[in-house]
Amino acid sequence: MPCSREGRERFAAIRNEKPDSLHSDEACKADRWTDLVRMKQYYTDRKFGERPTVIDTIDERLWAGLHSLIGTRIGDGSFGYRFPDQCPDERGPCGCDSEAFGRVLAAEVPWIDWPLPVWEQPGTPVILDLLEFCAAAVGTPIKGDFHSYYGHFHLSWDRESGLLAFVSEINLLFKRNGIAYELTSDGQARRTLPQPLANALSWTVFSTGDAETNRLLEGARHKIVLPKIEDRRDALEKLWDAFERLKTLEPGPNKRQQAEALLDRCADSHTRFRQLLGDEAAALTKIGNSFRIRHSEVTQEELQTAEQVDYLFARLFAFIRMVLKATERGG
Repeated sequence: MPCSREGRERFAAIRNEKPDSLHSDEACKADRWTDLVRMKQYYTDRKFGERPTVIDTIDERLWAGLHSLIGTRIGDGSFGYRFPDQCPDERGPCGCDSEAFGRVLAAEVPWIDWPLPVWEQPGTPVILDLLEFCAAAVGTPIKGDFHSYYGHFHLSWDRESGLLAFVSEINLLFKRNGIAYELTSDGQARRTLPQPLANALSWTVFSTGDAETNRLLEGARHKIVLPKIEDRRDALEKLWDAFERLKTLEPGPNKRQQAEALLDRCADSHTRFRQLLGDEAAALTKIGNSFRIRHSEVTQEELQTAEQVDYLFARLFAFIRMVLKATERGG
């Protein structure tokens, strides 16, 4: 079946070429890319909605699925893009060199065993390292001439379509199991956030007029999506530092009056919403002083879970974003 005009146009946009200048196999590839990008939905997704991605830990069942997917890609030669197995007659690559794959994996991700154990599951951060390693090695194997003596094809690889297919398969498994991680289009693992917060973080502009406040806010935005809980704690600390600094950006003789002037710009004085803003600012200040966010006194309570870190980050970020918009400092 001939490939569609839509496919040629889509692939041409990626390649910055005219649609009719592309060969038919490239146009077909564009159609295949479209099919891959459309994430597969099962009956339960359509009937009841997609499962919330809120789980931070990869369990044994998901690990077994990832293990099988990686084994399949070794077997079909996909990882030969980086680790090619050479034809004994020196006529070119003909598959994946699994021994080279395993040796380099053991060096780059030293916390994982090779061959990959099915029932002894690595920790979630190590699995994410493994997936990034695989993403850097994958390509779609393309069959060339057939070598009858050895019964194999000589191969080349399409890096872009192979990476897209691998990322799509991993992200499907993550979504179906409610995992709060994904692989980006370039094969890097990152944590997913609730969609409203993710949208706000992506589109918020920081133009406070103070370079240090902008730096703190950008640092918080970058680190909150990282997998490690330590990075997310650091993101929360940076956000709280930005909150305290934001209180001093308006003119005034002291920090208290500067903070009041800031909130007066956000809502008319003597309104209930202005009172609510004052109460929320006071509550957030108390939280920052009561928990081990910015300081480390023995009287301060440490946040116990990633969910607690995420909740406080979302709460404070919503307040800061509203203030930035109301005072024309971004948002």
